[in-house]
Amino acid sequence: MGKDHAKLLNRLQELRKQAGLTQEELSNSAEVSRKSINAIENGIYVPSTVLALKIARTLKCKVEDLFKLPK
Repeated sequence: MGKDHAKLLNRLQELRKQAGLTQEELSNSAEVSRKSINAIENGIYVPSTVLALKIARTLKCKVEDLFKLPK
């Protein structure tokens, strides 16, 4: 992970809840563990491009809606 990963703005939890999904349901759809989803939501883990795309597809949004760099 890059040194700036802690600065990544993350809306995963917000958008997951808006979609009415649990961490478990999202993890099943994205083919990862629930712990991975939890770690992403808490800013501990930055997902790969493939995982970010799978999550975005499940939540019917763009990756840029989930993750942003600060200005």
